[in-house]
Amino acid sequence: MLPETTPADDGTPPQSAGDRRPADRVALSADLRAALPDATAAVLVTAGVFAFLYVRMESGDSATVAVMPFMDDPHTYWMYLLSQAFGWSGLLWAWGTVMLGLLLSGPRPARLPVSRQVLERWHRTTSLTTMALMFAHALMFAAELVRYETELAWAERLWAGFADSFVPGWYDSGTGRFAIPIGQGALYLAVPLGLLFYIRHRIGANTWRRLHRFVIVVYVLSVWHTLLYGTNVWYGEWPRTVLWLLQLPVAVLLLLRLLRPARRAQALGAPGRRGGVSLPGWTVRACGRVAAGAVVVGLLIVVASGHDGGRERPAAPPSTSPHAPEPE
Repeated sequence: MLPETTPADDGTPPQSAGDRRPADRVALSADLRAALPDATAAVLVTAGVFAFLYVRMESGDSATVAVMPFMDDPHTYWMYLLSQAFGWSGLLWAWGTVMLGLLLSGPRPARLPVSRQVLERWHRTTSLTTMALMFAHALMFAAELVRYETELAWAERLWAGFADSFVPGWYDSGTGRFAIPIGQGALYLAVPLGLLFYIRHRIGANTWRRLHRFVIVVYVLSVWHTLLYGTNVWYGEWPRTVLWLLQLPVAVLLLLRLLRPARRAQALGAPGRRGGVSLPGWTVRACGRVAAGAVVVGLLIVVASGHDGGRERPAAPPSTSPHAPEPE
């Protein structure tokens, strides 16, 4: 979620030779303060999404109600709606921070609306906000699950809600057996990969860059989790199509980032030359570029064909028990 910058332009203050810790702390504390406006905007967006979902559930137009008919009362299931709202704003912020990261680490645009330093700061603050939104999404989902377990004692209810939401493999109902661990994987990768930026001077810039490349995996897992388990994109209708369409600019920027990386050392080059990349390394880089191109083509085919994995809306609503929720 953070750009691959060099030590000279990563936005951190210079350090003394004898003490690196203060500079790391200043960078994180400064970014946390700078993230306040961004986090405020995220809360407002979340509130707007919550209100939208609330009204649709109350009117009966919600896809969530079509998937799980017992969820027809927003007054009762407001924690579930808030979890969904945090999830959607988290995915939106993840999309934004990944786009910024790819823009900063790929080909340099001829003109930028703001300075590169401002874009880097936005990238870091949106990354911190994304992590907070992901955690809030999981926490509210756990709170809703605690409410389900009315037959258990409070300690057991708390454990059940926590385990189903935060322990991989614990949730054992329907599609959630696969979708929830995927979402958990995104959360548990996002936090260390995002925060490693602030200790990159200790682990080494090259190590940090190599690890940071896996951030795109976090985003892919987040989108996959949503497509599998998001009730608002459960059916093959326009919301699901829009979600697929939003992945096109990410895939295109990723392809450009691989074809024309900002760092000369990451260029494909010719294998086997002295000082160049080894044949195995060249093969890995070439396969990465081919895979990114295939993703772009695949996304275009999915959107054009309409075969996006969405289910058909049933003529009669399914009968689902409120104590065995199928989707999120």
